[in-house]
This record gives sequence, structure tokens and C-alpha cells, in this order.
Amino acid sequence: MKRIFLFLATNIAILLVLSVTLRLLGVDRILDEQGTGLNYNNLLIYSAVLGFTGSLISLAISKWSAKRSMGVQVIEQPRTADEQWLVETVRRQAQAAGIGMPEVGIFDTPEMNAFATGANRNNALVAVSTGLLRGMSRQEAEAVLAHEVSHVANGDMVTLTLIQGVVNTFVIFLSRIVGYVVDRVVFKTERGHGPAFMITTIVAQLVLGILASMIVMWFSRQREFRADSGGATLAGRQSMIGALERLRQSHPQPLPDKMAAFGISGGIGSGLKRLFMTHPPLEERIAALRNAT
Repeated sequence: MKRIFLFLATNIAILLVLSVTLRLLGVDRILDEQGTGLNYNNLLIYSAVLGFTGSLISLAISKWSAKRSMGVQVIEQPRTADEQWLVETVRRQAQAAGIGMPEVGIFDTPEMNAFATGANRNNALVAVSTGLLRGMSRQEAEAVLAHEVSHVANGDMVTLTLIQGVVNTFVIFLSRIVGYVVDRVVFKTERGHGPAFMITTIVAQLVLGILASMIVMWFSRQREFRADSGGATLAGRQSMIGALERLRQSHPQPLPDKMAAFGISGGIGSGLKRLFMTHPPLEERIAALRNAT
């Protein structure tokens, strides 16, 4: 549950910090209509700007952030046979998928994992762990690369950012509506906003933020099935199944929280925790590939 808490806390903290900053700058005053009510058009615009800002900034710096946080060494000029194979495999898959050549990198960890990120499909980064290169056969590693290239080709990074921005917008919008109603109806504030508005808004934002995260995580799980299917197309279904089987047998640890949604492994949990998983269980992904027609 620590990973779930950290993910939710990070997302909600961004919204709260931006909200408090704009309040201190006096932007909240535009939401008052002659001091007697909310201007819903202004509120929706305000919510959209606030809701999308964090997501778009995160997307814009995603490659830079991934390189720094994961210690990715980008292969500028292949120095070994493994690096040459990595670059050529990604190049071939990118051409088959109809995208620009991504940067290719390696990060040092014994866990078998890989990820893709970037602001657009023609300027992405695909990185694999040293543990994956050591622990998988070439066929299995090729399938993992195909899975990540499929994420890029599907535009998953951009789509996930837009969905996060949309749900953030409605979290901000609805939380302020709730705060306004409680302030006016329960505490009988007639002009401006009383203390109840801010307190209720923050509480509502926390609750709605948790519910919104479930929606984002549901989409994240669905895109993994699509990336598996794309990986099977680029590298062969049996190779994709073999790679997922290898991951399942190795019991891999997920990537750090801010990179978890972009890796290939994950999806361990049940009950309430399942609602916040970025990935479906590997068993379900393998079954989906085997049952595909």
C-alpha cells in the first residue's frame, strides 16, 4: 500500500500546491460573481488550467526526468554487441510501427524491466535494464522492446497525460462546487467564502482525487493489453508470451512510483489495491495473448 499512498499523495499534492499558489496570487477572486456566487465558466477554465498544468509539465520533461531518476545511459554509439543489437532491434521495430527512431538506453538494476517515455511518438526514449539483458533470451528481450515501441506508437504517454489532466480538471471543479454548497447551505455564508469553503474544498479534493486515480489506473491497465498485442505483432505472439512468462517467474519489482506506469512489469495485488495498479496481473496478460484470435 506504500506505493499507492505515494502515488496518490504526489498527484494530490501537486493540485493542492498549485491551488494554494493561485489563491495567494489572488486568482480565486475571478471565481466570485459580484461576491455572491461562483462564475461557473471562469471556474471551469481555472480548473482546466490548473488540472492540465502539472500533467503537461510532467510530459514535457518525461525523458529528462526518466534519464535522471533511473540513471539511464543513452547509447550514442554502440560499444558492445548487446548495444548494437539493442539499437538495431529498436530501429527495425520503430520502422515497422511507423514512428521516429527513439533514443535507446540502458539502466543498471538486477531487476528485469524496461520502459518507454517521451512527449511524442517521434521523440521517445526506450530503455532496458541490465538485469533484463542478462536474464532474458534475445527473443524474449525483443518482445519486451516491441511492447515498449508499441506504447510509443499508440501514443500512450500523451493519452495518459490528457486523461490525467481531464480528471484533475473535474476534481478541482467539483471540489470547489462542493465547498461552495457546504459554505452557503450549511454554514450560511452570504458573501465571499468562509473558512468552511477552503476546508471542505480540500477534503473533497482528496476524496475525489482518490476516485479519479482509479479511472487513470483503469486506463493504464487497458493500455498494457494493447501494448502486449502490439508487441506480439512486432516480435511474435510466442515471444511476447515467453517474455511475460519469464517476468512472472522472476517476480520482478516495479519501477519507482513516477515511472511505474511506463514499465513492462507490475500488477501485483488484489482487492482494493487492484483498483490502483498500473498494470494487470501478468497471468491475465498471458491469458489474453493466448486467447487472442
